[in-house]
Amino acid sequence: MSEEIRKHRNVLVQLLERHANQSGVHKTDIPSLFFIRHLQVTEPVHRVYNPSLCFIAQGSKEVLLAQERYVYGPADYLISSMNVPVVGQVIHASNEVPFLSLKLEFTQNQILEVLNEYELPILTKENARRALFVGQMEASLLEAMVRLARLLDHPAEISFLAPLYIKEILFRLLQGPYGVALAQIAMEGSSTYRIRDTIEQIIRHRDQPLRIESLAETARMSVSSFHRHFKEVTAMSPLQFQKQLRLQEARRLLLSESADAADVAFRVGYESPSQFSREYARLFGCPPRTDIKQLKEKYDVLRDANTF
Repeated sequence: MSEEIRKHRNVLVQLLERHANQSGVHKTDIPSLFFIRHLQVTEPVHRVYNPSLCFIAQGSKEVLLAQERYVYGPADYLISSMNVPVVGQVIHASNEVPFLSLKLEFTQNQILEVLNEYELPILTKENARRALFVGQMEASLLEAMVRLARLLDHPAEISFLAPLYIKEILFRLLQGPYGVALAQIAMEGSSTYRIRDTIEQIIRHRDQPLRIESLAETARMSVSSFHRHFKEVTAMSPLQFQKQLRLQEARRLLLSESADAADVAFRVGYESPSQFSREYARLFGCPPRTDIKQLKEKYDVLRDANTF
């Protein structure tokens, strides 16, 4: 880590300490910017990553996309270029040295705006790229992120300056080693753009039967080509992708509502409660009732300790 990056990272640590003084995910006055703080190693958390840039100022984290493992810390950044189901876990954190990170969400339209405004050359015929990647942090990128975060100390300047700083951050990313992969989500006609459309369709209709031929038609690909490109982007098949979405939604419903597991199974698209229970246990480690009971007990302990 260069001295310049170290200096910018230390500034971010101070900002995160000041604006995220309790454990958890904190919304900021900049709508697309979130601060995260944890005082201990966390359990694996299943969730869907939105298109976003993540940077860890202190600590480290592991993210699983299907069977692929991504580990990153203060020398790196992680980008999710589209919505993908992952498992994330903070692997280094303590009371003395808490895990501190920020997440900046962005949209396809923001990427396209930067591409058009700066006339960055992008190849539209590139093959589909993985939707998740870890890059080495650069001083110019981190400096732009520091400027954005510092606006939280000057709220009156946010509405004017935040869009400019976010645009600079995206510009830096698009000029970096993963710029082509990131740009593909906004380039109509690219394989990644077409796969992104099918991902959005699966997410919107996750409780409905998966029709591969229809998805391939949406992507303007043959069925075999669609399968290949989809797995290249998400590291899983369309069916595995849908299954992750359904089970994550089921877990959310079971936690937030006093609902019966069989009822939730039908709501998320399963026709067989027994199949739902088997697949739920395979993903989360135990059947629905046991899993939810354990989760609620953990949340109660964390709440009592005032650390979540």
